[in-house]
Amino acid sequence: MSTILELQDVSKRFGKRPDLVGKIARACGASVGEQTVHAVDHVNVTIQAGEVVGLVGESGCGKSTLGRIAVGLHAPSNGVRRWRGTDIDAMPAAEQRATQLKIQMIFQDPYASLNPRLRVAKIVGEAPLAHGLIAATEQADYVAGLMQKVGLDHALASRFPHQFSGGQRARIGIARALAVKPEFLVCDEALAALDVSIQAQVLNLFIELRETLHLTYLFISHDLGVVRHISDRMLIMYLGRIVESGPTDALFASANHPYTQALIAEVPRLDIRKKDFVAIRGEIPSPLDPPTGCHFHPRCPYVMSRCKTEIPALKEIAPARFSACHLNDAT
Repeated sequence: MSTILELQDVSKRFGKRPDLVGKIARACGASVGEQTVHAVDHVNVTIQAGEVVGLVGESGCGKSTLGRIAVGLHAPSNGVRRWRGTDIDAMPAAEQRATQLKIQMIFQDPYASLNPRLRVAKIVGEAPLAHGLIAATEQADYVAGLMQKVGLDHALASRFPHQFSGGQRARIGIARALAVKPEFLVCDEALAALDVSIQAQVLNLFIELRETLHLTYLFISHDLGVVRHISDRMLIMYLGRIVESGPTDALFASANHPYTQALIAEVPRLDIRKKDFVAIRGEIPSPLDPPTGCHFHPRCPYVMSRCKTEIPALKEIAPARFSACHLNDAT
């Protein structure tokens, strides 16, 4: 397989201005400056054409920010985004626009991501018409075909988003993303707002679309069960950093990083009738003031002195398996 998308040494920082209390304190002479949120911290990701890569981690770890960088909604603070080996930012303007169309995003909330003032025909058909992919006379048939592809009746195209259920809105969001004929989809918690039975239907739709349209996915989720079902490879993210990656089956069979082990240990299983739930101790630290060294060390049961000062490198521990843990150096 050939590399379709690469993020090299990508970081994203957001400036947080002082709130009202901070402004009052600054007016009184206190030293209150702008804070920095370290959302993504020197991440490297390579995705092959036709692959489904699952991106997993707790809320606030930077998954959505990394997805938005991949699709071009956020410019990285530093690092390079490459499409088929070419730096996207260095492309001529016309080529860059064409490339951006090939990378689309499906958003988490099917209620907030659709314009309530537009009919579905406009929501789905506006972008391909604006980019010259179809003629105005072809728009109605094109939208009808897309709705059929995602399992919706094309007769519903004249309705507004509020007239649909959550599962139907999710399908409309998928149709909108497919309308510009993308090759790569970033699915940002695309199933999180749906009932479990509807999740299964939409997940099967993603699998079907991958096969029929030859799509590549970056599938972002906090649900390991969903990711295990659809992904070929997994990336485990913690507080802005990738801490482990590898083939999905291999990670579930023998997770290496303590954080990955803790996540997988608490995945519900039908074959275990009684088990005491043991949460990962502590809370995920604030990205405003991340811990030094390994970000996971305040919560890790195997913490060593070097974990508090030295950042572990993400290095290969087995074929196609990578982990960022000092325990690998001690064995």
